[in-house]
Amino acid sequence: MKRFEHFNAKTIDEAILLLEKYDGEAKVIAGGTDLIRVLKDDILPKYPKAIINLKTIANLEYIKEENGVLKIGSLTRLSDVASSSLIKTKYNLLSEACRSVGTPQIRNMGTIGGNLCQDVQCWYYRASKSLGKVFHCLRKGGNVCYAVSGDNRFHSIFGGKGCVAVCPSDVAIALTALDALVKTKGPLGERVFPVSELYKDAALNLGRSEIVTEIQVPEPPPEARQIWIKFRLRNSLDFAIVSVAVMLTLEEGVCKDVRIALGGVAPTPKRLKEVEDFLKGNYINSETAEKAGKMAVAKAFPLSHNAYKIPITESLVKRVILMAKDHRTLT
Repeated sequence: MKRFEHFNAKTIDEAILLLEKYDGEAKVIAGGTDLIRVLKDDILPKYPKAIINLKTIANLEYIKEENGVLKIGSLTRLSDVASSSLIKTKYNLLSEACRSVGTPQIRNMGTIGGNLCQDVQCWYYRASKSLGKVFHCLRKGGNVCYAVSGDNRFHSIFGGKGCVAVCPSDVAIALTALDALVKTKGPLGERVFPVSELYKDAALNLGRSEIVTEIQVPEPPPEARQIWIKFRLRNSLDFAIVSVAVMLTLEEGVCKDVRIALGGVAPTPKRLKEVEDFLKGNYINSETAEKAGKMAVAKAFPLSHNAYKIPITESLVKRVILMAKDHRTLT
């Protein structure tokens, strides 16, 4: 790695001041499971002059409930979220999503805030100088998204504004289905907004000196059924080819409420609101689940090498709805 200044921030305000001081030429580090690889491979268009360590900030690692809202500090490790008895009991969709991230080593180091804020995994963007090939793509200030006409097997099937890389965060998909909020702090103060709005055109919708501090999840109805499915090539560690998160509430077999989110298929977490509207008020059975699967991909327009994601997505949406209906989980 190249040389950089390293700071152990003691408070969020100190970290924000340091980010302001370096004016876009600094990076924050939490678990470091992604950033260290990024620095070693030297993939960033501009190597950071400073790294600001957030792990030295007290009181950002917690899991608690307050007034019917689950609150998770952004430095809470993924393994702690996955194993929390509170989260497994009431918010098991989030628990399962965290448990599906990477390997145990990654989950023991990676934080929930870091998972939400990780950089995209597009191989054109991640092409390393050490391998002798770098693509000056849109995300690096260029004029071309090389994946559009290149190797786009793992890219978006729902388009994108220029860049067609997909949102890499499993946690974001589960939190979107749970209607969760993210809390941030920056030079202008604090913001609280839906997790789904944390992403914009395959990039983070954060100010240059803004830091995620907390995740807030409203308590689901006790009768809600939560299911998470992640399809990937290697079940032990890969990123999602397609993932589906659903929270379904039934009343005598009829859908009372439902939220469905897709991952691995779009630059942001994709909420299936048209599918949700169709399911509400309908009996949940094989017929309605099959129609919901078809609706989920009706507006997809695949690239040259990723049309295979369409039947996978359709099948998984149908499957996850029927699993929720039967109150089954993956074994």
